[in-house]
Amino acid sequence: MSNEQPPTSGPSGNGRPADAAPPDPHDDATARWRAGRREAAAAHADALAARQRAESDRARAHIAQFLTDARAAGLAPVPLHVRSYDGRARYRTPLTGWYLRRDETVGIDTDGAFYVLTAPSSVVARFRGVRPTPQDPPLVIGAGGKDGESIDLPDALARVLAGGA
Repeated sequence: MSNEQPPTSGPSGNGRPADAAPPDPHDDATARWRAGRREAAAAHADALAARQRAESDRARAHIAQFLTDARAAGLAPVPLHVRSYDGRARYRTPLTGWYLRRDETVGIDTDGAFYVLTAPSSVVARFRGVRPTPQDPPLVIGAGGKDGESIDLPDALARVLAGGA
């Protein structure tokens, strides 16, 4: 029995095992490129998040002004309901406020929280109701939807003040 170890370096004595593949001369360049792409993606994600925060802050300012105007005008809030995705069912919520779209799928409560008022169909929701979670308000409601389905938040709020949600 022999205690010989396999050779740890190839014929050039470079420290790699003799059966290892030669290093790819582009490995360092590829690693640098990947790291650069990761950093660029992170920077884009940070910039997008900052834009969304700024948009939500501007939308909240519009909503705060609406609340002031609605109270001054004596505009009474209504109970808000959640609609099923197919539009066939309506579910109770503990919320009161104003609908921002005619189809009653978006609204704000009396505290100024913004809600998307849709949920999956559910037998349990018919009996217990639904407790929607507030979301960051956008400046354009329904952005990215079909033509005619989006509306600027200030326009939606003005329409509610005028009495025609």
